[in-house]
Amino acid sequence: MKIGVVGSGIMGNGIAQTFSMAGYDVILSDLNEEALVSAREVIAMNIERVLKKQESTQGGHEILQRIQFTTSKGELADADLIVEAIVENMEMKKAIFKELDEICEQKTIFASNTSSYSITEIGAATKRPDRVCGMHFFNPVPVMKLIEVIRGEATSDETVACIQQLVTHMGKESITVADAPLFVVNRILIPMISEAIFVLDEGIATAEDIDKGMVLGTNQPIGPLKLADMIGLDTLLYVQETLLNETGDSKYRIPQSLKKLVRAGHYGRKTGQGFYRYT
Repeated sequence: MKIGVVGSGIMGNGIAQTFSMAGYDVILSDLNEEALVSAREVIAMNIERVLKKQESTQGGHEILQRIQFTTSKGELADADLIVEAIVENMEMKKAIFKELDEICEQKTIFASNTSSYSITEIGAATKRPDRVCGMHFFNPVPVMKLIEVIRGEATSDETVACIQQLVTHMGKESITVADAPLFVVNRILIPMISEAIFVLDEGIATAEDIDKGMVLGTNQPIGPLKLADMIGLDTLLYVQETLLNETGDSKYRIPQSLKKLVRAGHYGRKTGQGFYRYT
């Protein structure tokens, strides 16, 4: 089975690595040659790290050799599955799938790694909406066990079953989700993080005590405010805006302090400052 991955960012890299480590031939596509060079270096380093941790006898070079790096979408023509992992921009996603729809064989299944957009709308941009679904991986992809399999309005049972079987073969777990804003995990997670920000804004407790309370009181591995900084506050704000706009429900209101931090360019760990300061 041949897997195509479009987009060589953090998620695309992790998805390509995970498929390769499961024994699949992978084509990682990106428009930027330099991005692909960087992706190869990152994937090679991460493969070695995983193998060392697992004390595996599997060769890292062999795994890396199963990944083909290309700037040509034509190389994806005979792929059995293509996973799109570009930035969260609906028009760009639809444009890519529309282009791939003309290039790829009819057998090819299209999956989007979107964390928030409608799979039904993405599928409607193609002539094969029954073979379009969501495969929402979680970061870091090689480590996180869950994949949300999202069924669009026209997604066939056969497509869903194929993806579920593939997820199992990769050594991961799946949940099947109807097409809805933010799907399941983020639909629950984002309001929790938002409420932690409101608790901070109201002066009920410090950021450290809020996170300590959630870690020790609910057995979470990381507190919601540190998690927000890890996700990226700009990303978090974008996702919250999507949820609020899609549902129109005031319970998904956005904390002002989140907006202020993003406007100030404080996005969390990646900029050195968010709800915490990082060195």
